[in-house]
Amino acid sequence: MDKIKETIERIEPLDGDAMEIARARQDTLTKPLRSLGVLEDLSVKVAGITGDYMPEINDKVIITMAGDHGIAEEGVSAYPKEVTPQMVYNFLSGGAAINVLARYIGARVIVVDMGVAADIEIKGSVENFIDNKIAYGTANMAKGPAMGYEDAVHSIEAGIEVLENELARGIDIVGVGDMGIGNTTPSSAIVAFITDEPVEKVTGRGTGLDDEGLKAKIRTIKGALAVNKPDRGDAIEILAKVGGFEIGGMAGVMLAAASHRIPVVVDGFISGAAALIAYELSPKMRDYLIASHLSVEAGHRAILDHIGIEPMFNLDMRLGEGTGAALGISLVEASCKILREMATFEESGVPDKE
Repeated sequence: MDKIKETIERIEPLDGDAMEIARARQDTLTKPLRSLGVLEDLSVKVAGITGDYMPEINDKVIITMAGDHGIAEEGVSAYPKEVTPQMVYNFLSGGAAINVLARYIGARVIVVDMGVAADIEIKGSVENFIDNKIAYGTANMAKGPAMGYEDAVHSIEAGIEVLENELARGIDIVGVGDMGIGNTTPSSAIVAFITDEPVEKVTGRGTGLDDEGLKAKIRTIKGALAVNKPDRGDAIEILAKVGGFEIGGMAGVMLAAASHRIPVVVDGFISGAAALIAYELSPKMRDYLIASHLSVEAGHRAILDHIGIEPMFNLDMRLGEGTGAALGISLVEASCKILREMATFEESGVPDKE
């Protein structure tokens, strides 16, 4: 718990001076005032996060965390839990969507086993895999807490350590992603409880449930919340009662990144639920979070509205893994390149407006 408290205490407000200088430069670049819209705002925000009025994005990292969920026993997913370890192997062999998009933007992918319900067998040394398995999946939250309080603390601390151990290799920006069959169910429970939105409004079809499956999923979430009765004032207890190991891990990554003035690009619904946990632990997190896209999952808008951030794009995506974050990182990098590399009216000799 001390590590979480110390990390939160290191999170500082945005650097107002750097933002002011960055905005002033944006306003003198060879374009009509504010004509690049959100791209201009992004670069100014990154200046505030990093404390550098000319921020540069070189070292890009996507941390994809995997874990299984006992609630899958209730039939809340159209896919079996065996898919989780199979996808982890796919990540490690470079064949998943996140690998393709990470290569496209020049990012390295770190895969973390937070609680996969199988042993991930690795031959030799694999630098992009971290074994932080807390347990072989969470317990069935329909019958009691998903995990113990200490395990919830451990999951957040493990995420902090993952980010901090990567600092030596360089991190200018981090995206967070997930893998775990059944994980939209705990995410919906977290979102409904924290935002106080109806379960029906924040619960979607996940991997492709039919109408009856969706109704059963909603009943399951309502039952889990009724059985567990989390403490609204304790984000770690919410995570313990109805969360997941990978959700806690992603929250830890976000907190650690903010404490080191690193921009955090949030992926979709599950990483959004992790962002809610991080935000409840420290509202200062809002300034460090950049929402990549608006997920098709029903509850994603409630997450963004509660935190107070807007997504950059909507491509009807709902895959997870960090795929939306990868595309989001490319836009953040583009915004910083505009700020750094575009000429001002004075530098170019182009006449400014009278």
